[in-house]
Amino acid sequence: MIRRLFRPNYAQKLSLLATLPLIVACLAIAALVAHQSRSMAEREIQVLERQLIEAKKAELRNYVTQARNGFMHIYGPAAPDDAQAKQQVTQILSAMIYGKDGFFFVYDYDGTNLVSPRQTDFINRNWSGLTDRDGVPVVDRFIEIARQGAGWHSFTWEKPSTGEDAQMIAYVVGLQDWQWAVGTGVFIDDVIASIATSRQEVEHRVRRTFLYIGAITLVALLLVFASGMLLNIRERRLADAKLKELTQRVFDAQEEERGRVARELHDSISQLLVGVRYTLETVKQRIGRGEYKAAAAPLGKGVEGLATAITEVRRISRDLRPGVLDDLGLGPALKALTDDFASRTGIETEFTTVVFRNRLDQEAKIALYRIAQEALTNIERHAKATRVTMDLRGHEKGATMRITDNGIGLPLDQARGTSGIGLRNMQERMEQLDGSIHILSSRGATAGKTGGTVIEASLPLSHLLPPGDELAAHRLP
Repeated sequence: MIRRLFRPNYAQKLSLLATLPLIVACLAIAALVAHQSRSMAEREIQVLERQLIEAKKAELRNYVTQARNGFMHIYGPAAPDDAQAKQQVTQILSAMIYGKDGFFFVYDYDGTNLVSPRQTDFINRNWSGLTDRDGVPVVDRFIEIARQGAGWHSFTWEKPSTGEDAQMIAYVVGLQDWQWAVGTGVFIDDVIASIATSRQEVEHRVRRTFLYIGAITLVALLLVFASGMLLNIRERRLADAKLKELTQRVFDAQEEERGRVARELHDSISQLLVGVRYTLETVKQRIGRGEYKAAAAPLGKGVEGLATAITEVRRISRDLRPGVLDDLGLGPALKALTDDFASRTGIETEFTTVVFRNRLDQEAKIALYRIAQEALTNIERHAKATRVTMDLRGHEKGATMRITDNGIGLPLDQARGTSGIGLRNMQERMEQLDGSIHILSSRGATAGKTGGTVIEASLPLSHLLPPGDELAAHRLP
């Protein structure tokens, strides 16, 4: 009886034959979506983390510069053994506290603490050999950096406002005549918490994507089993078409996800303004003391920081999902992309196009735009090119985009067919739309020869909308 129960008949074999490829394909798609989502999100999170930390570092450097300017009129003419001058400088630095946890510290080259306004029990005690909870040297590293002139150090330190250990970044400069290490630091636990929250959100989105794909797979399996006796070659072809449509929906979901991530980055970029807040607090303190002229410099730096943050928000949002692509079409979007590339890199860039008699559909526009983005990114990072040309035009067989540079060409392993991730992404996009992509590369630029790379992406006529389409009639290619 058991053998009879587990011995499949012909219809069941057909059902299994139809369902197994579907299951494998859905698992592969789920794994690919998870990998790409995590990779893209991790890159964006790392960029955001670097920007936040660099903003804090810039503010720390400004604080130390301002503090040094505040006592240089005393330190400059003073002798190495001028005790009165040293006392005046320590008093100035002891009074320089900011925010809840900000303060300046001073150690002599022997390791003795001279200034620590928020942790006064450190003063006049030798802390040579002090390490944090992870064994990272603290005071000895301060002294080493100060002997070299100036530099950064990251370690774990007790946060004065809470009494708990937190990650800290310090900037230290050396006063060589007095053999002092002077510096200040900022805690980055807020940055670490923000990055951790972002990673949790990424994992939540990946799990949700798995659930969606699992639900779609379950529905497809039920349909296959319900109609197992009626399956034939034609129905299997229809199943392949549905699987292809499912893959397209995944790509569409990725594009929607990029748009959503752009909005989230726009909201969370406010972390970059933390450094500006410190500058404005300094301005507020100086204005409160009537030092209006001294407040002008940090106020200007704060304005510059705001402008930088605004520019970064616009750049990230434009890179993830350019509004001009939806509003004006592919031609203006590529023109804006090449103009931005030329202004950012200094590489001579030319874009030409011919207005189509028909118009590209949405999937084709997105695919060509992403390929252009990837190509320009590769040129900027690896090609060492001085000139780039991009041409977009329609013809009787469809549409073609051609990107050419005069750089050093592709590495030998990629030229032999071992494509990188970026090139594979281009190929996958074109294959999804039944198009083709050709990449020609020459390792030249030596001995009087001219190297470079040519990327030519072509789409079939099926992706050009008819002239009578009302939506396409109001948009450029």
